[in-house]
Amino acid sequence: MPLFAVICRDKPGQLQTRLDTRDAHLAFLKSTDALRMAGPLLEEGEMRGSLLVVEFDDLASAQGWAAGDPYKAAGLFQSAEVIEWKKVIG
Repeated sequence: MPLFAVICRDKPGQLQTRLDTRDAHLAFLKSTDALRMAGPLLEEGEMRGSLLVVEFDDLASAQGWAAGDPYKAAGLFQSAEVIEWKKVIG
């Protein structure tokens, strides 16, 4: 089954939105068995985005899942991209 990277960048100045929505976001991540790894993107030590690696049958399924992220619903993201990813090392 293919892997997909979900790469999200937060809108500037939205750290509080991220913090306020974090519990719902983590519960969303824990609710699927498709998640392979996840973590925040950092700038100057501050969370400013997300990188998730998920496993789905196809791109449309990965995009549909990513669209349900509570961070997205909260309007946190300036940009969000879902792209097929191939694990080579690790």
